[in-house]
Amino acid sequence: MFFKKEKNKNDDLIKVAALLIHAAKIDENFSINEEKIIKKALLEIGADNENIEMILTYGKKAEENSNQILDFTKEVKNMNEQNKIKIVETLWRVIYSNNEADIYETNLMRRLTGLLYIDSKLMGDIKEKIKKEILK
Repeated sequence: MFFKKEKNKNDDLIKVAALLIHAAKIDENFSINEEKIIKKALLEIGADNENIEMILTYGKKAEENSNQILDFTKEVKNMNEQNKIKIVETLWRVIYSNNEADIYETNLMRRLTGLLYIDSKLMGDIKEKIKKEILK
């Protein structure tokens, strides 16, 4: 008899980490500050302190080995609304961590609006909130 592998909470967090890392790397500059932002968000949505480094390591590998973000968006799309918004806020924090958003980053967020089933007005409101927070 074959048993289906039980899904682990860390599997979902690794995919979320991969999406956040993808956003951080899209401008070809993945900084220590961006990694700190990602760690904080993962802890806020349920990662354990003792597993955070493992989640990041596997998230980086997943991001490097994937050629599409659809693998990662499914986990975020299925989250409760509060965690989904937290992830979107984190994506914008990562993007604006260097005080600007380039064309590739804004294009990614436009694509994610549809993939994550987020209202475009809500996405714009979150973007403006994070922009004001970071660029004060």
